[in-house]
Amino acid sequence: MSGDAPAEAFYEPRGDGRFTSTPATAGPWSPDLQHGGPVSALLGRAFERHAPVPGTRVARVTVEILSPVPVAPLEVNVRIIRPGRRVALLEGEITHEGRPVVRASAWRIMMAPSHLEPVVHAPAPPSLPESTPPFGAWGDLHVDGYLAAMEWRMTDGGFDRPGPGTTWARPRIPLVTGETDTPLTRILTLADSASGVGSQLDLSKWLIINTDLTVALHRDPVGEWLCMAASLEAGPGGSALCQATLADQSGEFGRALQTLLVDERPDSCDQRCATG
Repeated sequence: MSGDAPAEAFYEPRGDGRFTSTPATAGPWSPDLQHGGPVSALLGRAFERHAPVPGTRVARVTVEILSPVPVAPLEVNVRIIRPGRRVALLEGEITHEGRPVVRASAWRIMMAPSHLEPVVHAPAPPSLPESTPPFGAWGDLHVDGYLAAMEWRMTDGGFDRPGPGTTWARPRIPLVTGETDTPLTRILTLADSASGVGSQLDLSKWLIINTDLTVALHRDPVGEWLCMAASLEAGPGGSALCQATLADQSGEFGRALQTLLVDERPDSCDQRCATG
């Protein structure tokens, strides 16, 4: 993996909800297809900016991935489908050349009173390491896009080792050129990596693609470094489910959930069939 980030930002703004996708958005399966993290964050950015209401926050985002998202120009549109002073439901869509590729919804909820006593049941996250070893062998997976645009400090498991896994991470570049990331966009950029961090399946042999991502936050994360502890369950004749606990250096602040397709990678299947 290169020591330099592959671009200065994940997206370059073109006005009127249009963006140019940079090579930093590319996921591990192909340099031409985007990772779900930047895409989710781009929708989160749009939700936060659409008709904002003081004293409210985006508490839940669900992203539905309709098709692979190309590393290409995109357009983002958002509307309110359930208006309200205390609770509002927003809907967003990303299109490429007029074709919908991602849809999402978000609940914007009034902030709880400041005198509410915190209630947290999750254990404290592990300490942030000063550094961790570089990634191991990844075969032919593409690591010089999104993976290189993030800084990773693994405390358990890893992309190249069976999970469950725990990592601290932060984007090395902003979501959009010339902008400062918000707490929501930072965690959305990371959360779609849960299935890679927490998978017990060999990613060089198995194709694991999530159809969706839900991120629910009982408070906004604080700071650049965010911690994600993820695990994946899968079985024959079913599919896969990945769950993650999200935390910062003050403690847990939310959860992430992914539904996943599991299939053999073509090269792995060819080798297995040839040997038996």
